Amino acid sequence: MFESVEKPEDLSHEDLARLILDMFHRTMVHHTLWFSQVEYQMGMKKAFNVLREAWKNSYAIQMNRLAGALGFEMKEGVPKSLMDMSRENLYNLMDEISKNWLVGDGTWFQAVESQYGIWDAKRCNDSCWTRFSPFEAWSIKQFLDMPDEAGLEGLKKALQFRMYARINIQSVIVEKPESIIFQMNDCRVQAARKRRGLEDYPCKSAGLVEYTSFAETIDGRIKTTCIGCPPDQHPEEWFCAWRFELI
Repeated sequence: MFESVEKPEDLSHEDLARLILDMFHRTMVHHTLWFSQVEYQMGMKKAFNVLREAWKNSYAIQMNRLAGALGFEMKEGVPKSLMDMSRENLYNLMDEISKNWLVGDGTWFQAVESQYGIWDAKRCNDSCWTRFSPFEAWSIKQFLDMPDEAGLEGLKKALQFRMYARINIQSVIVEKPESIIFQMNDCRVQAARKRRGLEDYPCKSAGLVEYTSFAETIDGRIKTTCIGCPPDQHPEEWFCAWRFELI
């Protein structure tokens, strides 16, 4: 293709469609890089403040432009095709999006591992969670219009809105008025490894960052303690468990 193509107009119909998908990919990466650089230059709290405004403004402009180009209607800021879907189909779409998110996470890990080894992959994975977990908590807080200090009730609710909640089986036990225990009863990643006869993936280092930063973003007063997470030994009924205390 490099030698035969000078400009987009030289592409075949199929390759032109593929180029459009590549442009969507560039847009997503550029959006992420903007956030990462604002966070690097100004800190996470200010980056979230900027993201709130940037996403609100860019979403409206981009969706209306795509609606005109692709010929779909918008209704109350949402593509009408989504509004017209049944609740069952919307739930199914949420599940598939969550699975795609997990696939993307896994392919990144495998790509680093295949080229540089598992320890570099694990280091990058753990670092990624230091950014994604507080972002996901912030995003859920924005969506649900939670107060800044949402407490344990807010945390329990937020945990049900995570991407993981659509593809794993999890439960929350109220231990005391000021503490709850969260259990990941069935983890899609660990269960797949178990079916292949592999040992648990040692995810504790990532989990410590993931759950601590998620809870602190929901409410800075929440303290997180790991009850058990691979490579720790754990009972059959859960893969990892975490205690959240309001202090």
